[in-house]
This record gives sequence, C-alpha cells and structure tokens, in this order.
Amino acid sequence: MSEERLIKKYANRRLYDAAQSRHITIDDIRDMVVAGTRVKVIEDKSNEDITRLVLLQVIADQEQFGRPILSTSLLESMIRFYGNSMQSYFSSYLEKSVETFMRQQEVMQAQLGRTLNGTNSGAPNPLAELTRQNLELWAKMQETLLATFAPPRPADDTTRDAARDTSRTNNKTSKGGSGSDKSQSTDEDDKS
Repeated sequence: MSEERLIKKYANRRLYDAAQSRHITIDDIRDMVVAGTRVKVIEDKSNEDITRLVLLQVIADQEQFGRPILSTSLLESMIRFYGNSMQSYFSSYLEKSVETFMRQQEVMQAQLGRTLNGTNSGAPNPLAELTRQNLELWAKMQETLLATFAPPRPADDTTRDAARDTSRTNNKTSKGGSGSDKSQSTDEDDKS
C-alpha cells in the first residue's frame, strides 16, 4: 500500500484532503481505499483520530446503496460479540480471515495472469491452445460458408472443373443419386 493520506474533518462535517488541498466526499475516501491508499482522518479542532468512524460510514453507505456484503444475520452475530468475552478473538479472527482471503485472491490472480500470458513456468498454456484451436475452427467455418454462399470467383480451368464436379456431386446426392452417377455425368460433360 502507499503512504498514509491525511484527511481533516471540519466542524461543518466537510472533509479536506491536505495532500491535494481540496474538499472531498465519502465517495472520494472510498475510491482512495479501493486504489490502495491508506487514509487517516482526524477531527480538525481536537486532532482526534476518527478514521474508523469514517471507514464505517463508507461501509454503511456501500451496504445501503451498493451491493451489500454483510447479511442481516452476519450483522446480528457481529453485534452479539460486542461486550462478549470472545470479542477480541472474533475481531482477530475476522481480520486474519480477510487477510487470508486477500492473499489467496492475489495468488489466484497472479496464476491466472501467468496462464493467460503464457508465462506459466514452461508449462503449456491451455487457454492459448484453446484460443488457437477456436481460431482455426472459425477460419475453416468461414471458408466453408464462403465456398457455399459466395459467388464463384474466376479461376484457372483445374479449379473451375473441381468446383463444378463438387457442385454436381452435391446436387445428385441431395436428389438421391449415387456415387456411380457422378462418373457418368462427368464423362458426359467431358464429351461436350
């Protein structure tokens, strides 16, 4: 994380970012935290550290107006731990759980990045191989569609004869003809 950013809260409840010399909102503090910036919020007159209160306000806003993370049941359970002999244990358990979750997420993202970039310590890249196969199949499908629906292009005699033979074979097969009819019609065409 980056170094700590000092935010002052004035009596009129406005927040002031000392580093940028401008007033900010709770949403700006949220954006800083999401970007990895550590914030320290102090009450202007008393110099009291109110960072936790402001961060709780950010969470409350997200829970109310965003997509909630904390269910009602979880919040009720958390409230029950206040004043309980297990409060300090619960607090450290939550903190360690979130740290572990974040480490696992970083490891998974790094692994996924190596897999997508093909730098997976010499191992074959399955996603790159799958992508290559899909592109090859797509190219073959396009060729087939173009050959079926596109008007014939002028070509040399050999290509034109092969295309005509293929077309006749397809027509006879669709009409119920057999492969032996092909040899007869090809012979007749050669005579004309």
